[in-house]
Amino acid sequence: MRRLNVEQERERGGISVIVALLMVVLLGFTAIAVDVGMLYSEKAQLQNGADAAALLVAQKCATSNADPNCAATSTLAASVLSGNALDGRSNIKSLGLDLPNRTVSVTAGAQEQGKDPNRVTLLFANALGIASAEVIASATVRWGSPLEGTTPFPLAFSVCQVAGMVGGASQLLQNHSSNANTDCGPMGSAGSTVPGGFGWIVQDPGSCGGSVNLAILESGSDTGNDGPSNCDAILNKWAAELTAGRDITVLLPVYAAVTGTGSGASYVLTSFAAFNVKGWKFSGGSDLPLVFHNEAAHVGSTMACTGNCRGIIGSFVKYVSLSDGYVLGPVSPYGATVVEFTS
Repeated sequence: MRRLNVEQERERGGISVIVALLMVVLLGFTAIAVDVGMLYSEKAQLQNGADAAALLVAQKCATSNADPNCAATSTLAASVLSGNALDGRSNIKSLGLDLPNRTVSVTAGAQEQGKDPNRVTLLFANALGIASAEVIASATVRWGSPLEGTTPFPLAFSVCQVAGMVGGASQLLQNHSSNANTDCGPMGSAGSTVPGGFGWIVQDPGSCGGSVNLAILESGSDTGNDGPSNCDAILNKWAAELTAGRDITVLLPVYAAVTGTGSGASYVLTSFAAFNVKGWKFSGGSDLPLVFHNEAAHVGSTMACTGNCRGIIGSFVKYVSLSDGYVLGPVSPYGATVVEFTS
């Protein structure tokens, strides 16, 4: 019996060593579960803050380079960054502006009260000799006006129809030379519709829209009284969305001058403008999709496009959004301003 007791004592000593070793392992797993989870949470908060701060500064710069928040010292950016932290504290590690290339980069770091910036104190990992870890997040945003891309609908507007009308009231924009647009006033060569035709641009083969580059003279095409080809699906979709009470906003090219007539016309394009569509009439018939008289429900019956009228009803809007598929250029005084993430 005495010998058996000695064996049991020895086994107890071995188990103590194993338990001690396992405690270290368990402590390591606890550090992973708690500390790493805390780091992920902090990283997510910082990323939200960096994204918001970069977008804010870009929007300010897109409006005016003279805006005090279009600067590396933007107090509003710092406020937005901290506002996205659960504890209300974050650090702007860096805020870089490249005005010629229209980009802003924000790097956000953690900030604990009374502690070094950009670092987070670890709880369990501290017992293993790792007291803190750096946590940062970055976002880069660029701004500008669309320069090159594919317009979803092959219609171009005169600059006189857009200038001063962004964010303005709804308009009836007529596209045939026999119908003057009263919003343009006396229509000179820069503001006239295409003589003998419509404000159409060349469509890509088999598509409703067309590829547009503002740096290149754009040839026009006269589709006559039948409206644009290959556009039934888009117009039917617009009609369904409007009938359901939803908005339709599209980017359309704007021209400053026209040379030639009919299908031989060419446009000097200056910008893209965001247009909120409300109704249209592109043919002499009365059936969808080329005719959609939705103006009574949206803008009033005074803008009805009937008889020989050919045109579109809607309004130019301020447009700040991600716009996939467009190459951005300098900010245009007429068209849409786009703000988008690059990283």
